[in-house]
Amino acid sequence: MSRLTHLDDQGAARMVDVSAKPATAREATATGRIAMSRQAATAIRDGAVKKGDVLAVARVAGIMAAKRTADLIPLCHPLPISGVTLDLYAGDDGVIATATVRTTHNTGVEMEAMSAVSVALLTIYDMAKALDRGMVIGEVRLLAKSGGRSGDWRA
Repeated sequence: MSRLTHLDDQGAARMVDVSAKPATAREATATGRIAMSRQAATAIRDGAVKKGDVLAVARVAGIMAAKRTADLIPLCHPLPISGVTLDLYAGDDGVIATATVRTTHNTGVEMEAMSAVSVALLTIYDMAKALDRGMVIGEVRLLAKSGGRSGDWRA
């Protein structure tokens, strides 16, 4: 088993020192889904949710989450985000969120992409919970990453 980078020799948590790594262009894409009743999905798709435009608010919330990931996940580095795209597809029984985050830095943006997706989906739940309290958030995962020492990866 490889050594865990967020633990020091005594097993204590630490922030990884990335200062020796070169700053390179990096990108990560993540996805996730919120399943819900057809009634809730139709209301979201038709813009008929009383709280407002669910998809627009979720998109902004996800972008904000990508920018604030280091405030949410203790050992993440604060990064200068170059760009975030967050696509939301409202289907018949749920919404799929896909986020792509870019930077030029010493470390990657995988956590920022997954944070964007997670918070977008949580925002959808919050705005539509009056229509369906049984919504299920899941399948949040990394689809791809590029840049850095480990190179490109795809699911």
